[in-house]
Amino acid sequence: MKQIVTFGEIMMRLSPPLNYRLEQAADLEITYGGGDANVAASLACLGLPAAHVTCFPDHQLGRAATQQFRRLGVDMSRTVYTPNTRLGLYFLEVGSALRASTIVYDRFDSAFAKLDPAAFNWDEILQDAQWLHWTGITAAVSATAAQACREAIAAARRLGITVSADVNYRRNLWQYGQRAQDVMPELTAGCDVVVCSEGDADDLFGIRADEDAENSFASMAQKLTERFPQIKRVIATKRKTQSASHERIKGMLYDVAQGYQQTPYYDITPVVDRIGGGDAFIAGFIYGTLKLDSAEAALSFATAASALKHTIHGDVNLATVAEVEHIMAGNTTGRLLR
Repeated sequence: MKQIVTFGEIMMRLSPPLNYRLEQAADLEITYGGGDANVAASLACLGLPAAHVTCFPDHQLGRAATQQFRRLGVDMSRTVYTPNTRLGLYFLEVGSALRASTIVYDRFDSAFAKLDPAAFNWDEILQDAQWLHWTGITAAVSATAAQACREAIAAARRLGITVSADVNYRRNLWQYGQRAQDVMPELTAGCDVVVCSEGDADDLFGIRADEDAENSFASMAQKLTERFPQIKRVIATKRKTQSASHERIKGMLYDVAQGYQQTPYYDITPVVDRIGGGDAFIAGFIYGTLKLDSAEAALSFATAASALKHTIHGDVNLATVAEVEHIMAGNTTGRLLR
């Protein structure tokens, strides 16, 4: 089976144990993650061949991050290492009940932000691929990262490879002199599947649901696919946050050929770690598209995978197909399995 290839930055994640505040921390737990890489690792856990393409500093931290994703089954052979650069960091304080989780980023001028697009031969990288996935975060990091993303999408289109994106607008990341509204439309136009909320559609593309629309997501998604005819499916989760420890989520899909579908809500309490929930969702949808017999089944699998991720520490959804299917079958009580 051909690979799913993802492209984007991997950062070191530093977090106090349990629900301690950063001010209380005597030590910090280290793990590694990034939106695109989390998708690759989640797919590897589901048994699909996945590769991640990134740029790391040429020192121990870059190699440690590489090794973590290799241990999860991700092909990291296309990693580019550059000297005299740094690894991006983020600090996560996990909230509880009334206190929200918070993130402090320290990623400016990272190795990935300073990458050379010429270091990536996308026709060669994608020669054994069937799917390319990227996120709006990648394009937001720097002009060179956006250019590399643009070249990857162009190569995928030449090779007839499916392209997906989580457009994921992070307003504060766009600091290199180009607006997301000027960069993202061209990149999104090359996609077959996109994760896009109503808020992101408005912020990035100026697309809003019709005021009298019975289903605002479907109305937005239809307009998005009309603006970008390459897109055939728009997906998203709808989240009802009850507290930092309690979430309710459902999956939504607009398919150009089949219209709108949604899943029931999953009620998740207590939430262990919501970071990576969206990455688990798109990984589940990619898995479902490749392995299941309908878009409806793919959406159901994706939503169950995302719900399960909320119960797992770290950025990556360390869940098997059988575990996701167990949730899909309605086994959500958490009863001990022997």
